[in-house]
Amino acid sequence: MLTEQEALQIVKDAKTVAVYGMQNEANMDRPAYQIPAVLQQRGLKLYPVNPKIESSLGEKALASLNDLPLVVDILDVFRRSDAIPELADEIIALPASKRPKVVWLQTGISHPAAEAKLEAAGFKVISDACLGVFAARVR
Repeated sequence: MLTEQEALQIVKDAKTVAVYGMQNEANMDRPAYQIPAVLQQRGLKLYPVNPKIESSLGEKALASLNDLPLVVDILDVFRRSDAIPELADEIIALPASKRPKVVWLQTGISHPAAEAKLEAAGFKVISDACLGVFAARVR
Protein backbone atom coordinates (compact mmCIF):
# COMPACT_ATOMS: atom_id res chain seq x y z
CA MET A 1 0.00 0.00 0.00
CA LEU A 2 1.39 3.36 -1.02
CA THR A 3 1.47 6.32 1.32
CA GLU A 4 -0.35 9.54 0.60
CA GLN A 5 2.99 11.24 -0.11
CA GLU A 6 3.92 8.52 -2.61
CA ALA A 7 0.54 8.91 -4.32
CA LEU A 8 1.01 12.68 -4.54
CA GLN A 9 4.46 12.19 -6.09
CA ILE A 10 3.02 9.76 -8.66
CA VAL A 11 0.45 12.35 -9.69
CA LYS A 12 3.04 15.14 -9.75
CA ASP A 13 5.30 13.11 -12.07
CA ALA A 14 2.52 11.78 -14.34
CA LYS A 15 2.17 12.94 -17.91
CA THR A 16 -0.10 10.22 -19.35
CA VAL A 17 -3.28 8.62 -18.03
CA ALA A 18 -5.33 5.81 -19.54
CA VAL A 19 -8.90 6.03 -18.23
CA TYR A 20 -10.56 2.62 -18.13
CA GLY A 21 -14.34 3.01 -18.34
CA MET A 22 -14.16 6.66 -19.40
CA GLN A 23 -17.42 8.24 -20.50
CA ASN A 24 -18.00 10.78 -23.26
CA GLU A 25 -19.96 14.00 -23.62
CA ALA A 26 -23.25 12.06 -23.59
CA ASN A 27 -22.56 11.36 -19.90
CA MET A 28 -21.01 14.65 -18.78
CA ASP A 29 -22.62 14.32 -15.34
CA ARG A 30 -20.68 11.15 -14.52
CA PRO A 31 -17.38 11.10 -12.61
CA ALA A 32 -15.89 8.95 -15.41
CA TYR A 33 -16.17 12.05 -17.62
CA GLN A 34 -15.69 14.84 -15.09
CA ILE A 35 -12.48 13.56 -13.47
CA PRO A 36 -10.69 12.96 -16.82
CA ALA A 37 -11.77 16.46 -17.92
CA VAL A 38 -10.05 17.90 -14.84
CA LEU A 39 -6.93 15.82 -15.55
CA GLN A 40 -6.83 17.01 -19.15
CA GLN A 41 -7.25 20.65 -18.07
CA ARG A 42 -4.22 20.14 -15.83
CA GLY A 43 -2.10 19.11 -18.82
CA LEU A 44 -2.23 15.32 -18.69
CA LYS A 45 -2.50 13.36 -21.96
CA LEU A 46 -5.58 11.11 -21.83
CA TYR A 47 -6.18 7.72 -23.41
CA PRO A 48 -9.88 6.82 -23.02
CA VAL A 49 -10.41 3.05 -22.83
CA ASN A 50 -14.02 2.08 -23.46
CA PRO A 51 -15.26 -0.04 -26.39
CA LYS A 52 -18.71 1.59 -26.14
CA ILE A 53 -17.61 5.11 -27.15
CA GLU A 54 -15.78 6.51 -30.17
CA SER A 55 -14.09 9.44 -28.48
CA SER A 56 -14.10 11.66 -25.42
CA LEU A 57 -12.62 15.09 -24.71
CA GLY A 58 -11.20 15.15 -28.23
CA GLU A 59 -9.31 11.85 -27.83
CA LYS A 60 -10.06 8.69 -29.81
CA ALA A 61 -11.31 5.95 -27.50
CA LEU A 62 -9.46 2.65 -27.38
CA ALA A 63 -11.39 -0.61 -27.27
CA SER A 64 -9.02 -2.29 -24.80
CA LEU A 65 -5.81 -1.88 -22.86
CA ASN A 66 -4.06 -3.83 -25.62
CA ASP A 67 -4.67 -0.82 -27.89
CA LEU A 68 -2.53 1.50 -25.75
CA PRO A 69 0.29 2.92 -27.89
CA LEU A 70 2.72 3.25 -24.96
CA VAL A 71 3.31 2.67 -21.26
CA VAL A 72 1.08 5.14 -19.41
CA ASP A 73 2.01 6.64 -16.08
CA ILE A 74 -1.40 5.92 -14.51
CA LEU A 75 -4.26 3.60 -15.39
CA ASP A 76 -7.29 5.31 -13.80
CA VAL A 77 -10.09 2.77 -13.31
CA PHE A 78 -13.82 3.51 -13.31
CA ARG A 79 -15.30 0.02 -12.89
CA ARG A 80 -17.24 -1.69 -10.13
CA SER A 81 -15.17 -3.46 -7.48
CA ASP A 82 -16.48 -6.87 -8.59
CA ALA A 83 -14.97 -6.29 -12.06
CA ILE A 84 -11.45 -5.68 -10.70
CA PRO A 85 -10.25 -9.33 -10.55
CA GLU A 86 -10.88 -9.80 -14.28
CA LEU A 87 -9.30 -6.42 -15.02
CA ALA A 88 -6.27 -7.32 -12.89
CA ASP A 89 -5.74 -10.44 -15.00
CA GLU A 90 -6.02 -8.33 -18.16
CA ILE A 91 -3.45 -5.84 -16.83
CA ILE A 92 -1.01 -8.56 -15.79
CA ALA A 93 -1.30 -10.18 -19.24
CA LEU A 94 -0.27 -6.98 -21.04
CA PRO A 95 3.12 -6.94 -22.74
CA ALA A 96 5.74 -4.77 -21.04
CA SER A 97 5.31 -2.13 -23.78
CA LYS A 98 1.74 -1.47 -22.64
CA ARG A 99 1.83 -2.02 -18.87
CA PRO A 100 0.82 1.01 -16.78
CA LYS A 101 3.25 2.15 -14.10
CA VAL A 102 0.42 2.62 -11.58
CA VAL A 103 -3.09 1.18 -11.32
CA TRP A 104 -5.39 3.72 -9.67
CA LEU A 105 -8.85 2.57 -8.53
CA GLN A 106 -11.20 5.51 -8.11
CA THR A 107 -13.15 6.39 -4.97
CA GLY A 108 -15.35 3.51 -3.83
CA ILE A 109 -13.45 0.93 -5.88
CA SER A 110 -11.33 -1.71 -4.18
CA HIS A 111 -10.73 -5.43 -4.27
CA PRO A 112 -7.99 -6.46 -1.81
CA ALA A 113 -7.28 -9.85 -3.42
CA ALA A 114 -6.98 -8.40 -6.93
CA GLU A 115 -4.87 -5.51 -5.63
CA ALA A 116 -2.51 -7.98 -3.92
CA LYS A 117 -2.24 -9.94 -7.16
CA LEU A 118 -1.33 -6.77 -9.08
CA GLU A 119 1.24 -5.79 -6.45
CA ALA A 120 2.74 -9.29 -6.54
CA ALA A 121 3.11 -8.84 -10.32
CA GLY A 122 5.08 -5.62 -9.73
CA PHE A 123 2.41 -2.94 -10.12
CA LYS A 124 1.92 0.00 -7.80
CA VAL A 125 -1.75 0.13 -6.78
CA ILE A 126 -3.83 2.89 -5.24
CA SER A 127 -7.44 2.14 -4.37
CA ASP A 128 -10.53 3.96 -3.17
CA ALA A 129 -9.04 7.39 -3.94
CA CYS A 130 -10.03 10.14 -6.37
CA LEU A 131 -7.27 10.91 -8.84
CA GLY A 132 -8.87 14.30 -9.51
CA VAL A 133 -8.54 15.29 -5.86
CA PHE A 134 -4.86 14.32 -5.82
CA ALA A 135 -4.28 16.17 -9.11
CA ALA A 136 -5.85 19.31 -7.66
CA ARG A 137 -3.48 19.10 -4.69
CA VAL A 138 -0.28 18.92 -6.76
CA ARG A 139 -0.89 20.92 -9.94
